Amino acid sequence: MLFEPRSGRLAAWGNALLAGLVSPDEAVLSIVGEDAVHRVEGLPGETGPVGLTLALGRMRALGVRGLRVALPAPGHPLGLSGPPEFNARALEAEEAVVCAGAALGLVPEVSEVGPEGDVHVSVTWHCLPVREAVPADVPSLSEAERELAEALREATVALTRLDVAGSGPVAEAALSAYRARAEAGREALAPGYPPRAVRVLALAQRVDLMVSLAYENGHGGAVAASEMAARAEVLRPVERVARRALVAAYNSAVEGG
Repeated sequence: MLFEPRSGRLAAWGNALLAGLVSPDEAVLSIVGEDAVHRVEGLPGETGPVGLTLALGRMRALGVRGLRVALPAPGHPLGLSGPPEFNARALEAEEAVVCAGAALGLVPEVSEVGPEGDVHVSVTWHCLPVREAVPADVPSLSEAERELAEALREATVALTRLDVAGSGPVAEAALSAYRARAEAGREALAPGYPPRAVRVLALAQRVDLMVSLAYENGHGGAVAASEMAARAEVLRPVERVARRALVAAYNSAVEGG
C-alpha cells in the first residue's frame, strides 16, 4: 500500500472543507478512512475529546484558515516550527498537522484493539500550542518534483550497482515512479489541490514504495556488512527527499503551487 499518513488525510480534506469544496460529512469520512473513529482532545473551548465534525468547526471559529503536514524524523524536523514540546510529540508520532491562522497543532495517538484480522483502530488527535513561524525544510512543489526525479535516478544507478534494484519488485517500483508523472484521473488528494500537487504526491508515494522494497527485499548481492551499509547510505537521502515531497504536496493548498 502506498504511504498515506493520517496527517495527510486530515490536512487535505480539512483544507477542502475550509475552502467550502466538500461537506463536513464527506471530509470526516475521508479523514477517518478505514479507522473506527477519530477524536480531538485539548481543543480550546472544549473540556474533553470531541468528534472531528465539531473539532473542524471549532478550528474554523478559532481562525484556522488552512492545515499543513509535518513528517519529522530524527535529525530532520520537517514541517515543524516549535515549540520543543510540540516538536517532541510530533517526532514520536512521526507526523503532525500544524494550523495556519491559529497557533495550534495536532498530533495523532493511534490505539488498536481486537484480534488479528479484526483490529479496530481509533485515533486521538492531541491539540497543542505551536509557534507561528515558517515550517522547517519544506520545498516548493517544483523543487520537490525536481529533487525526486534526480534522487530516483541516482538511487536506481547506485542500487543496481549493489545488485538491489535489479530484482523484480524494486525494478518495477522504480519504473512505476517514473510513470507516475504521466498518470491522470486518480484522486490522490482532496478537491482544491493543483494538478502538480497530485503528480508530486503520486511520485513521492512510489519513491517511498521503492525505498521500502529495497530495504525489505532480502540482501540481493549486498551480502557483506559494508555493502549493506552502502545500501542504507543510498536509500537514506532518497527517503528524505520523498518525505519532503509528500509534505510539499499536502501543504500546497495553503502555500500555493
